[in-house]
Amino acid sequence: MVMTARVDFKKILLIVTAVAVILLAVLALLGGNQEGTAQTAAPSMSANDSRVQFLKDFGWDVTPSPKESGQVKIPKESSPVFDRYNTMQLGQGYDLSSYAGKSVMLYVYQINNYPGATEPVYATLLIHKNQVIGGDITNTAAKGRIHGLKMPAGTTPTESTATAPHTIN
Repeated sequence: MVMTARVDFKKILLIVTAVAVILLAVLALLGGNQEGTAQTAAPSMSANDSRVQFLKDFGWDVTPSPKESGQVKIPKESSPVFDRYNTMQLGQGYDLSSYAGKSVMLYVYQINNYPGATEPVYATLLIHKNQVIGGDITNTAAKGRIHGLKMPAGTTPTESTATAPHTIN
């Protein structure tokens, strides 16, 4: 005994198309919401004011015009120095290894309120496609250190720090 069924391909095609449209609409709504959240969390850093505000959000008072800016190349090959620096970046949610071999913008700002500073302190931001991909705070004092962008724990910012030129080698 052989059974056959009559299938109306136009109706099946219409149902499949309707389901696909509904799925695409749901994905667009969900995807649009996530995109809006990402844009809020990661504002564009193309404008100097945005970069200054980014640093201000960490509690830093910086001289608004960068001391230095220019392109730098993220090393293609890993090295102990790069690995230590990238470990610090990983600790603040960035990963420079995915930018290996790429040129990125570097902006250096003088910090005017680093707690207890006796020598100039600088904030460095690494920007790729108008997004922060890394950064650090560098205390140039003899016993100064480099650390992530956050204000050191247990400290409060001071009114101002000493002023001196900064160079990047």
